[in-house]
Amino acid sequence: MPSCWPAPVLQRSPLTPAPLSRHIAMPPGRRPMSPPSPHQHPPEVPRASGGGWQTRRWSLYAPIYDRVAARILRSARREAIATLDIQAGTRVLLLGGGTGLDLPFLPRDIELEVIDASPAMLRRCRERAETLGFDANVKPGDAMALEFPDGYFDVVIAHLIIAVVPEPQRAFDEALRVLASDGELSLLDKGLRGNRSAGRLRRLLNPLARLVATNLNVPLDNLLEGHAVQRLEDRDLGPGGALRHMHLRKR
Repeated sequence: MPSCWPAPVLQRSPLTPAPLSRHIAMPPGRRPMSPPSPHQHPPEVPRASGGGWQTRRWSLYAPIYDRVAARILRSARREAIATLDIQAGTRVLLLGGGTGLDLPFLPRDIELEVIDASPAMLRRCRERAETLGFDANVKPGDAMALEFPDGYFDVVIAHLIIAVVPEPQRAFDEALRVLASDGELSLLDKGLRGNRSAGRLRRLLNPLARLVATNLNVPLDNLLEGHAVQRLEDRDLGPGGALRHMHLRKR
C-alpha cells in the first residue's frame, strides 16, 4: 500500500455491547477485599511457578506426596503453626499449600486462602479442607506474583515453598507484601543458616534435589535483608533438624 494513502480508521461497531461489570457476593461473615490503593501492586493473573516441569512434577508427585511427607514432617508443621497467634476470623494465606498437610493444625473459624501451582495438589487440598470443615478458598496461584492487595493477610504460612520456586527472593518479598503490618509469617524450609556456605555433600546433592523437588542451599537469612521484620523464633525442626523454622513479624 503506498505510504501516501491514509491509514484506515477502525471504529467500534454500534452493535458491540459494552463490557458488563459483575457483582460477586461475598460469603457470609467474610470481609470484602479492599480495593488496592495507588501505592499497592495491581493484581496479577496467577501463573504456575516456573511453568513446565516445575508444575508437572508436582502433579506427578501428588498421588504419593501424602504418604511420603505427611508422617515425616507432621510434627514440624504442628510446632511451626503453634507459634502463630491465630484467632477466630484471622485472615490466613497458605502459600504453596500443596495437598493441605498444614490444615489439621489450623482452627476452622478463620478466613483461609490457599494457593498452589499444581492442579493435582489443589484437588487433594480442596478435598482435605472440605473434610476438615474449612470454608476455604483453594485456587491456583503463583507464589512469586500474588494477586492479593498489599497488607491483606494477618498471617502468611510459607511451609516448604520458598526453596521450591525458581526465585525464592521474589516469593518471600511477595509473602511480606501481602502481610499486614504487625502480621506474622511462618517460614519452614530447607536452606543455609547465616553466611555459611554449603558443605560438600549438599553441593553434590543439590543439582539432583533441584531437578526432583527443591533447592537445598537457599541462604534463608539473605531473604530478610532490606525488610523490616522481627524474628520471634529461629530454630531447627523436623527429622535431625533438617528444616529451619523462622517465625517473623512484619514491622
